[in-house]
Amino acid sequence: MILISAQGLGRQYAGDPIFLDLAFEVRAGERIGLVGPNGAGKTTLMKLLDGLEQPEYGRVYVRPGIRVSLLRQQPEFGPDETLMDVARSGLASLLDLQREMEEAAQEMAEAEDQADRDRATKRYDALHEQLLHQDAYSIEHRVEEILTGLRFTEAEFNRPARTFSGGQQSRLMLAKLLLESPDVMLLDEPSNHLDIETTEWLENYLSRQPVAMVVVSHDRYFLDRVVNKVWELNEGRLEVYPGNYSQYWKLRQEKAKVLERQAERQEEQAEKLEAYIRKYGAGQRAKQAHDRERKLEKLEKDRVETMREIVGPVMGFEEVDRSGDIVIEARHLTKSFDKPLFTDLNVAVGRGECMGVMGPNGSGKTTLIKTLIGRDKADKGEVRLGHKVQVGYHDQGLQSLSHGTTVVRAVWPEDDPDWVEGDVRGLLARFGLTGEIAFQTVGQLSGGEKAKAALARLCATGANLLVMDEPTNHLDIWSCEALERSIREFEGTVLVVSHDRYFLNAVADRLLVLGDGRARVIEGNYETYQHLIEREKEAAAEKSRPKAPPAPPPAADNASARTPPKKKFSYRKAADLEREISEAEAELAEVEDLLGQPATYRDALTAVKTQDRHAALKEKLEKLYPHWEHAVEANW
Repeated sequence: MILISAQGLGRQYAGDPIFLDLAFEVRAGERIGLVGPNGAGKTTLMKLLDGLEQPEYGRVYVRPGIRVSLLRQQPEFGPDETLMDVARSGLASLLDLQREMEEAAQEMAEAEDQADRDRATKRYDALHEQLLHQDAYSIEHRVEEILTGLRFTEAEFNRPARTFSGGQQSRLMLAKLLLESPDVMLLDEPSNHLDIETTEWLENYLSRQPVAMVVVSHDRYFLDRVVNKVWELNEGRLEVYPGNYSQYWKLRQEKAKVLERQAERQEEQAEKLEAYIRKYGAGQRAKQAHDRERKLEKLEKDRVETMREIVGPVMGFEEVDRSGDIVIEARHLTKSFDKPLFTDLNVAVGRGECMGVMGPNGSGKTTLIKTLIGRDKADKGEVRLGHKVQVGYHDQGLQSLSHGTTVVRAVWPEDDPDWVEGDVRGLLARFGLTGEIAFQTVGQLSGGEKAKAALARLCATGANLLVMDEPTNHLDIWSCEALERSIREFEGTVLVVSHDRYFLNAVADRLLVLGDGRARVIEGNYETYQHLIEREKEAAAEKSRPKAPPAPPPAADNASARTPPKKKFSYRKAADLEREISEAEAELAEVEDLLGQPATYRDALTAVKTQDRHAALKEKLEKLYPHWEHAVEANW
């Protein structure tokens, strides 16, 4: 069932179109990931879907009776509103339905004739069915499940909502939306301000919900776990892909390659036609040359449009002075606030390493990295920085950038006479900040622009130890990939706090994991950590499981010793194999043509089947080629 549709949708600001002529549908049960570079118009599109803004062109059609809700990023709370008041306000529609059903029950009891009783009974049954559909009879359980899942404690339920931090207020608005359970959820960066454990809870919760949703996120792990369709918004156009983020990325790359090959074939064909026309245009074959001209005109009309690549900023950190082999050495490090954050921590960070720091919110990640570089003092223990270590610090709140200063001045290295304005503007351009942005004040920048400016400033320090606290906040996927590449290529040392699992998996050589008052060193990236946790869970489950009696020894069986080794390739004639290879290659070419046609992607099932067939044919050919070579060598 189509819940929302749009035709010819267009929106513009100050005369410049953000996007034009968009057409799409949101169907029941679809969990759509909306991706695209910063500034592509993702948040604007979400506001159009919610009705907060109106388009200049086209229209958004919402099916009558369908409830659409957008996650609010800037909440407003009443002076006496508690956390529980705000959360339960998401249930307002259900509470109204319950009151209506009570009224219908009262009408049934007080009906004076059968016709009135039948009308009240029909109304009561309809309301009862609606409440069942929305799982209204487990309200208290749902409230507790969602608030607890989003890391609120029972002691905080009656606390005024205004007294919570900005991140906690954002989580509260998410709780309200989840409790509201509209027919279409519009989630703009829902995992912002969530630690990894809470994000994983949200992934599991959303993937179980029957409602439709459109999700804007730069968290690639989150998109993989939650969505079953991807919209890519780029340069004013919307492309639709079936599957999660990984499937989208694979399909996009395959489609780009196929379109590139088709464009190359067209170019070769055009060159041949042009050569024929030049050679025979005025001779005896002028008629055939004229025919070639018509073919060339048709070819020009049907030119294949290659994929519009989304190019992230170059970024890249400068060459730096070589430090000592040991960059940070911490011994018996202990730090507490209201509770112990880490106790008796011993760790050494070597030159050239990237150490990731992760853990729940409030576990002390920022405190730990500040303590490791000497900005905070430990309660016990000592930290030493190595020989010639120069520290560059990127703070999570981007406080290193003065709000009222122009970008070019905010990034300019202090007390460094070697830098000139052209150097600074070149550096900003490398981090994706071009043109007049350099002369805007920091306060005028978007979140993504400010994050890039802070990274440019970090680069300008020339530090050989880069300490980053949540550097991927506000960056789009392509900027995150540029930062990952920059860190991998950096010759110095990196200490980075992040809740972005994909990012940690791409850059970390080791992890410092905080939680429950201790810090644990993991030799490997996030994937290594996941495998370790799974093995520990399995070992704990095995330990708690009652032991089974030992199995009797197997009966002697020498059959395997008598069985001759299996041949690598079965007997087949080389000519038969050659014919099968030719047929598979021909079908593969047809399938690749289909992958290059936009019509293939209009239907999710067709796109997936075509992609699967493409993969199956490639796998088949990978097996057939060596088999044929063996058959030729064996003279079969």
